Amino acid sequence: MPPCLTLLLLSFLSPALALDFLFNSFNATINSSDLILISDARIDSTVIRLLNDSNQLSLGRAFYPTKLSLKPTSNSTTLSSFSTSFVFSVLPQIAASPGFGLCFVLSNSTSPPGALASQYFGLFTNATSHSVAPLLAIEFDTGQNPEFNDPDGNHIGIDLNNIESIKTASAGYYNSTNELVSVNMRNGQNIHAWIDFDGANFEINVTVAPVGVSRPSRPTLNYRNPEIANYLSTEMYVGFSASKTQWVEAQRVLAWSLSDAGVAREINTTNLPVFLIESSSSALSAGAIAGIVIGCVVFVIFSASGCYWLWRKKMSKDKEDEIEDWELEYWPHRFSYDELSLATDGFSDGKVLGAGGFGRVYRGILSNSTEVAVKCVNHDSKQGLREFMAEISSMGRLQHKNLVQMRGWCRKGNELMLVYDYMPNGSLNRWIFDKPQKVLDWKRRRQVLADVAEGLNYLHHGWDQVVIHRDIKSSNILLDYELRGRLGDFGLAKLYQHGQVPNTTRVVGTLGYLAPELANVATPTASSDVYGFGVVVLEVACGRRPIEMTKENEEEVVLIDWVRELYREGKVYEAADSRIEGEYEVGEMELLLKLGLACCHPEPLRRPTMKEVVAVLVREEVAAGPAELLNELAHGSDVDDSREVV
Repeated sequence: MPPCLTLLLLSFLSPALALDFLFNSFNATINSSDLILISDARIDSTVIRLLNDSNQLSLGRAFYPTKLSLKPTSNSTTLSSFSTSFVFSVLPQIAASPGFGLCFVLSNSTSPPGALASQYFGLFTNATSHSVAPLLAIEFDTGQNPEFNDPDGNHIGIDLNNIESIKTASAGYYNSTNELVSVNMRNGQNIHAWIDFDGANFEINVTVAPVGVSRPSRPTLNYRNPEIANYLSTEMYVGFSASKTQWVEAQRVLAWSLSDAGVAREINTTNLPVFLIESSSSALSAGAIAGIVIGCVVFVIFSASGCYWLWRKKMSKDKEDEIEDWELEYWPHRFSYDELSLATDGFSDGKVLGAGGFGRVYRGILSNSTEVAVKCVNHDSKQGLREFMAEISSMGRLQHKNLVQMRGWCRKGNELMLVYDYMPNGSLNRWIFDKPQKVLDWKRRRQVLADVAEGLNYLHHGWDQVVIHRDIKSSNILLDYELRGRLGDFGLAKLYQHGQVPNTTRVVGTLGYLAPELANVATPTASSDVYGFGVVVLEVACGRRPIEMTKENEEEVVLIDWVRELYREGKVYEAADSRIEGEYEVGEMELLLKLGLACCHPEPLRRPTMKEVVAVLVREEVAAGPAELLNELAHGSDVDDSREVV
């Protein structure tokens, strides 16, 4: 074909193949040929709302229906370019609640396989598993999760098939003097974002600024790496994604422009709606006189109500205590006593899920039909209660899929009620010991141990403080609807800064799970938690309790000693639970039993860290392979230990 004819054909075909669109707003006339809306995403007036506030767990995605062409062939390293800009708004209902944010995403599918509905922007499985499909996301993250090395709770990141960003930058823009001006992406203000994808140079530039600020010349975030080509397919959907747990945070996309044939067209931002927390300054209007009258009436009513409330407070000690100033420092959501009493049928015996040294745990159903577990904790004094609440409030901000999430609290007198997510399948020990007709199978047992190990690793290494649980045992491991493990009951936990030690000298915990060094040095460490986890590993693998009585002579048999003796004799596999025989490979069972022994090593410094434990359980690559690592760690258990194992 003559070159001139080829150029002529390309000139006709290129405009048809180009992707170029502009939404200055969204309205009810939008249909599937304009946008693909997944799950909770919907058109709300003139904007895209990604999530549903009324759902505890919510996921929403919005994609342009035509795929973006990025590579000529699947094996090609030549990439196309595109430019996009959009306006978004993120507005939390409670400023102190955890933030979630949203993502601009390039995806091989509108529903990435394995994506969790409530976490990771609704795109990824977890931090240790890469997404299956080619996936490139640019996150506008309004929360900080140290587990993923987030720099702060207001940042931009580039994610390549994984929730942990390959590069991040705090949200802001560079002004004319090249100074970074911080931009709060979580106060509802309209944020204008620009993304330039330079395929020829394998470069991504991301810029953000409040609406009304001209586009800065210097990008907020720049990333350049030829490896970008490995995370893109020939054609990919382009759009937005977000997810949340129970906290309400409205993610809106107000306008969107994209072009793969040049610079994206300018968005008209002059008439965009603004979503901010309502201000009392708007109360003044033309009806000022009516407002004053109404204000006087309200004042009288409130005064009368205040007097009545004080009278009732003096007349009855059974009513809920007033909120004191120090309480407001700790927890963003305080349930009323009446609300929890109604949810638990007056804390009736029929709603009791369990009881312990701190008090009872009740099953409850809130007014919005959400099931919760209510734990009642008694304290001797308000000072002790105050210190306890300070720690509990910090733990309430922990965010991990393998921890039982705390929802809030309630105080009545010296009694504190902690409200958690309800776990319908109860505790792990019930499925190992108390369900003879429905024993947990081997595959689920391994999964539960991996889940709890990841949660405990987050407590020890993944947060801005070290959290020592101090009561790791199978009854404190709860199973959700999918029989996935979650670590709960933080009533004995201690927090301290990395590199320090907790300030406590009181030995607490449960007999059979306590590390032997606590008999001499009462200060708990991450290593003492590892010991408790090791006991749980042996329980799960052997189907036996930490301390049991023999039927013959009614002597105590300590599980750790029994398994250790079998290990010395070279037949540790005989310790395996006979009820699940045939469900596992002998080598796999031996590996797990060695892991339990290594965690229960009598010398704390020779126990593995939870990072190493997770590496073994999820089969990650470590400096030595998992089998070699366990042989090295378990070898230390083959010692003549004369100390008593409690």
